[in-house]
Amino acid sequence: MSLSLSVQVKLATMVAKKLRIVIIGAGMAGLTAANKLYTSAGSKELFELCVVEGGTRIGGRIHTTELGGDQIEMGATWIHGIGGSPIYKIAQEMNSLESEQPWECKDGFSEDLVTIAEGGFELDRTIIEPISNFYKNLMDFARGGKLIQGENNEEIDYSRLVAKASKISSSNGSSGKLSIGSFLQQGLDAYWVSEKEREDLKGYGNWTRKLLEEAIFTMHENNERNYTSAGDLLTLDFNSESEYREFPDEEITIAKGYMSIIESLASVLPADTIQMGSKVMKIEWQPEGNHLKEMENGYGDKPVKLHFYDGSVMFADHVIVTVSLGVLKAGIGEDWCMFSPPLPSFKTEAISRLGFGVVNKLFMQLSPTHGEENMNFNKFPYLQMAFHQFDSKLRHGKIPWWMRKTDSLFPIYKNSTVLLSWFAGKEALELESLNDEEIINGVSTTVSSFLSDLQSVDNSNANSIKSSNGRELKFTRILKSQWSTNPLFLGSYSYVAVGSSGDDLDTMAEPLPKRSNCRCDASPPLQILFAGEATHRTHYSTTHGAYFSGLREADRLLKHYHCGGFSELLHH
Repeated sequence: MSLSLSVQVKLATMVAKKLRIVIIGAGMAGLTAANKLYTSAGSKELFELCVVEGGTRIGGRIHTTELGGDQIEMGATWIHGIGGSPIYKIAQEMNSLESEQPWECKDGFSEDLVTIAEGGFELDRTIIEPISNFYKNLMDFARGGKLIQGENNEEIDYSRLVAKASKISSSNGSSGKLSIGSFLQQGLDAYWVSEKEREDLKGYGNWTRKLLEEAIFTMHENNERNYTSAGDLLTLDFNSESEYREFPDEEITIAKGYMSIIESLASVLPADTIQMGSKVMKIEWQPEGNHLKEMENGYGDKPVKLHFYDGSVMFADHVIVTVSLGVLKAGIGEDWCMFSPPLPSFKTEAISRLGFGVVNKLFMQLSPTHGEENMNFNKFPYLQMAFHQFDSKLRHGKIPWWMRKTDSLFPIYKNSTVLLSWFAGKEALELESLNDEEIINGVSTTVSSFLSDLQSVDNSNANSIKSSNGRELKFTRILKSQWSTNPLFLGSYSYVAVGSSGDDLDTMAEPLPKRSNCRCDASPPLQILFAGEATHRTHYSTTHGAYFSGLREADRLLKHYHCGGFSELLHH
C-alpha cells in the first residue's frame, strides 16, 4: 500500500532535520554512547548527535595528570580484572598498556610490604595472616565465594553469623536489613571466641594480641571503605554484595593513562560534537499526553528542552543523562529541581535509596625528585598502618583523626618518590577542606610514628622527615582529588546502601516516559535515557559498568529506530 502524502511529508521532514540526540556528560558512559551511535551503520543520516559537557575537560571521573614527572590518576585507576574487561580490550588495541614514562601502577610490593602498628611495631606474618585470612573469608562468604580452607577458624558457622547480625540489626530498628559492617563485627566477635586459648604477645609495647587483631581487621575494613565508597560499612547492604560481579585475573593500571581510553572513544566524533562548558540547569520533558509546541532554530515538536546555566536552550528528541548519582540526588532535592516536571516517584525513590560515597586520593611528592643522585634514600615501603582505636588512651595524640582510617601509604610504583594514600567518607571530606601545610604536617607526624627510624622535623616552610642516618626527606608538593566539592560530580561512585537493592539499580536504567500502549495522544518515547555506573546492576562503581551502560542506551535507541525502521515514528 502506498503511503499517503502527509506521511511521506512527515518522513521527509524528519530525515531532513534529523533526530537530535543530546548526551549530557563527556565521561565514560557518555562518550561510549556517542561513539556507538556515531559509528553505527546509517546513523549519520538519521541522527544529529551532540555531547554537552559542563566542565572544561572530557573524561568525567577519569582524570590522568602528572606529579614529579610520574603519571597519576586522580580518578578511576584500575582495570578491575583483565579477563573479559572491555576496557582491557580497548587498551590492548590502542597499545596503551606499555609506556617508557613512569606511571602509577600495581607492580607487586611483596618484598617492600610492611605492616606496622602505631608506635613503630613491625608485625610478623604469623600475627597478620590468621586475622587477614579470616577477614577475607567473611567477605568471600558475603559475596557468595568460596572460603579459604585449612584455617583455625573453620568451626565458625558463617550462616549463623548472618542470622545473629540480622537479629541485632532488627532489634536496633533497622527492620532486619543487614549491613556488611554488622556482619563483620559479628564475625570478629566470633573469631575471638574461637581463638581465646592463644597466648598473648610480647615485644609490642602496650599492644595486646586482641588489640592488634582488631587494628588489622579495621585496616582491612578501611580498605573496603575505599573500594566500595561506603564511608561507613554499616550503611553497605549485605544481601546485595553477592550480586556484584568482578572480572577474573589480575587488576592493572593503564601505562599510557586512563585518559587514553577516553580519547580513543572521542576520536571518532566530529570536532564540534562535544560542547565544553555547557552545564545543564533544567531538563523539560513531556510525560504521557503532553507535547511541547515550541519552535526554535528550526527545531519544532521536539519533546525535550534543555536549559543551560548561560541562558541558552536546546531542543532534543532524545537525551541520554550520564551525570553522577550524586548530581541526580542534588537534582531531586529541595534546592534544585533538575527535571520539569519532576521525575516520577519510582525514579526519585531509587535515587534516594542508593548510596553515593566520596573517595579521594592524596599524592605526595618526596624529595629528591627524579634525576637526582642517591634517590634511594631509605626506600619508602608499601606501608600498611594498624592504628589504635579512636577511643584508645594508647593512641598518639598528635596523629590527626582524618589519618586514622587510612589503611596504607605507598610509592605509586617501586622506588617512586611519589606516595599515595586513599581516604573515604568523612575523612575524604576533611581532606578536601585542608590546606597543603595541614596535610603535610598530618602525614609527616603519622609516618614518623610508624617508621621508627624516622622522625618529624619542623621547618619554617614545610614539615620534613629525617632518617636515623641524618638524611632529610621533605614533601615538596601534593595533589589531592576533590570529588565531593566538585559540583559536576558531588562524590565518587555508587554503592548499594542498606534499604536499597539491585532492583534500584535496574530502576535507575529505565527510560522516560514509561512505555504505554501506543495511542495517538501518547508522548514520544525514550525522551530521557539514563546511563552511568550507577545504572548497572552488577558492575556499578566501575568504568566498565559505565561503558556497558553507554552501550546499552545507544543500542536502545538504535533498536528503536533501526529494527523498527520508520514504523515507530509513524505511531507518534
